[in-house]
Amino acid sequence: MTKEEIARLAHEVNRAYCEALGDFSQLPWEEAPAWQRESALHVVAMHLADPAAGPQASHQAWMAQKLAEGWKCGPVKDPANKEHPCLVPFAQLPREQQVKDYLFRGVVRALADGVTPD
Repeated sequence: MTKEEIARLAHEVNRAYCEALGDFSQLPWEEAPAWQRESALHVVAMHLADPAAGPQASHQAWMAQKLAEGWKCGPVKDPANKEHPCLVPFAQLPREQQVKDYLFRGVVRALADGVTPD
């Protein structure tokens, strides 16, 4: 598998999980905005470069990228204003949000054999 294929699958797993929670805001990979696909690719690369990284590292990598792009914590996910309610430390996330990082990491680890981070 390629890094992009892993990112696509991790995104789709996240989308399915969100829908199970009643959140239908996630678009399929092919329709997702570029910033969302790039974010998934960034976190996949982090996990490929550091296979021992835990789910907290997924969140930290995602959050660092968002903050570097000018996002801030806000009450709802609002790409136009670059606000997201999950821009808090991992320990402060609701459990159902933490699960996303466990799932993402699990997908990458399951499919990472032979894939390089670059």
